[in-house]
Amino acid sequence: MNPAVGRGDGARVARAVHRPGRLVEVDNLRTLLVGWIIFGHALLGYMLIGGWPYDEVQEVTVPPKVELSLSVLLGPTALFVIGAFFFLAGLFAPMEMSRHGPGGFARRRLVRLGLPWVSFMLLIWPLFMWFAYLAAGRSLSLWDAFRERQPFLDAGPLWFVQVLLYVSLGYALWTRLGWGRSFRGMSVGGAQLVIVAAVMTMLSFVVRMWFPARSQQILDLHLWQWPQCVVMFCLGAMVSGQGWAARVPAKTTRNCGIAVAVTIVVMPLVALVGGVTNLSRDSVPFLGGWHWQALALDAFEASFVVAGSVGLVGLVQQRLTSVAPVPAACARGAYAAYMLQVPVLLSLEIAARPLPLPAIVKALSVGVLAVAGSFWFGWLLVSRTKLGRLL
Repeated sequence: MNPAVGRGDGARVARAVHRPGRLVEVDNLRTLLVGWIIFGHALLGYMLIGGWPYDEVQEVTVPPKVELSLSVLLGPTALFVIGAFFFLAGLFAPMEMSRHGPGGFARRRLVRLGLPWVSFMLLIWPLFMWFAYLAAGRSLSLWDAFRERQPFLDAGPLWFVQVLLYVSLGYALWTRLGWGRSFRGMSVGGAQLVIVAAVMTMLSFVVRMWFPARSQQILDLHLWQWPQCVVMFCLGAMVSGQGWAARVPAKTTRNCGIAVAVTIVVMPLVALVGGVTNLSRDSVPFLGGWHWQALALDAFEASFVVAGSVGLVGLVQQRLTSVAPVPAACARGAYAAYMLQVPVLLSLEIAARPLPLPAIVKALSVGVLAVAGSFWFGWLLVSRTKLGRLL
């Protein structure tokens, strides 16, 4: 993926992954999740259900039956990927807090999260969406592309960075007020994880009464997803003192895997009972409101995000231990790759626009190239420029 990494550079990057305070398994997991998000966004750009804003100007779409099949196969992971990131952030937050203090922790988060979010919100995301509009034949100015974006002040995929910033600042304030000790000494096991999932279910059901899943708010706040984000960050902080960053108990990993398997089997059956044959048309009752379908989706999501996040961390601690040059380079540039998916993915979609290819061929081809390109440019950015100190 990165031909610029030679033997000397590879050894240097591999050592960088092992710098104090880093765990190679967790870094490799971040790489896997970021790559999966980029690939998933490429697919969503050619689906009617949407989820990646290229769907506003898409020239072709995959057939409804293919879209439903892809959603059944790949959709469940979308329920827990963001929650997994928040779990990882919470898992390491107490250690960073003890190292830098509440004030230092907040300042570092403002720089690492706040600056990229503002840059993408005010310039980069509107600019590349403007390019997409022009490629689709729409005549409008860059100012119009910025002013008329729905939701207003959208930052594309960096909505996640924005929400993580708010949660991190809230955690810094929580600690500054002396309440951070409430997370210490907690013992979390299977029963507690079930309680966490139940709490997330009820909070999601209540919030989605007013803000249904996939609804839009100013700043693209994703308020409907906040229960998942906040609860998973808190769960990570709770288990940090139990050493789960280095090793999740084997029994917990195994039980979480069973819970995920059961959820994957039952979820499509519930969708069929709910009458879902066309995902973009029949999914509305599942998105929120006083519907049994909404409560069912919230319960499945909570089970999947809690068990999936914890189980995945435990699994990669056993399997994703490679320190080879390419995984090391990808790990070093994963955060940059997440941001650079915007110019890389949209540029590839625009370039593929005139090609007379089926939608599924375009989606898969663009996805593979976008993952490779985002990580390659991400590694270049962090290893060859001064911005690497911030990322």
